Amino acid sequence: MDSGITPQVLPPTRVVLAEEEWRERAERHAARAEEFVRSAGRASARPVEGFLFTYYSHRPAQLRRWHPGPGVVLLGGSARAGFGRWYRETTAADSSGTPVPGVELDVPAFRAARDRALGFVGDLLSAVRDRPANFGCFGLHEWAMAYRLPAGELRHSSLPLRLGAEGTDRVVESHRIRCSHFDAFRFFTPEARPLNQLQPTRESQVALDQPGCLHATMDCYKWAYKLSPATPGELLLDCLELSRDVRELDMRASPYDLADHGYPPVRIETPEGKAEYTAAQRAFSERGQVLRGRLLAVVRALAAEDR
Repeated sequence: MDSGITPQVLPPTRVVLAEEEWRERAERHAARAEEFVRSAGRASARPVEGFLFTYYSHRPAQLRRWHPGPGVVLLGGSARAGFGRWYRETTAADSSGTPVPGVELDVPAFRAARDRALGFVGDLLSAVRDRPANFGCFGLHEWAMAYRLPAGELRHSSLPLRLGAEGTDRVVESHRIRCSHFDAFRFFTPEARPLNQLQPTRESQVALDQPGCLHATMDCYKWAYKLSPATPGELLLDCLELSRDVRELDMRASPYDLADHGYPPVRIETPEGKAEYTAAQRAFSERGQVLRGRLLAVVRALAAEDR
């Protein structure tokens, strides 16, 4: 910690955590994060949980590190020595009323460095939260990514196609495709792109993302770590847990056969499979909306601190 920083006097509205309390929370967080990392390393889980550590850029070492979020003071010498960048020294009273040095998130510095990102994330989360959900996509984005591709060029070339190449193409051609999420659409094959009723771009993301979309729900995790270290560790891992659960449905409903990996198919090419997919999609959408609300509370807390 830079000893040249002037300690801040704590306003009475701050949450204060004694060293024993915040260290316990940090240890619980690290243990929970390690479970995700270990699971992702299993060979059978790589198409699902392993994907979360390749598609998303948050590294395991970053995931294991707990942060309290804005408005929380961590007391004790180890906090002053260990939290470093984006934290500033402050003073707060412990349980006996004695002033004790500690650290808190340096909100003004964080906002100054991340103001543009905060604005985008806040706008996107608000737009998705307030928009009606569409549950009619049936996970066809993964099928469109395999449409008319030679086997060696498939994104998951080590996995067999359940219906074979021709059967996969027939599913794409016999359904209405309406993918609204740019980061799914950009992986469509060139032949599949004109079949999509929407042509999403990065610039239209705020206007098109919607809460029924599996990828928009998975991305709660991305926005959580993009806000780090302002995102409380517990919220970050809750978002990762949802992203993992959604990814499982995403791959079970895909054209690939993951039965040997322990993931039975959701056969969206059948009425029964469509009903199964939609029911799970609705549940994930509800969970995602709760997490968006919690992420927006972090954005609001950052905006409220003007000091």
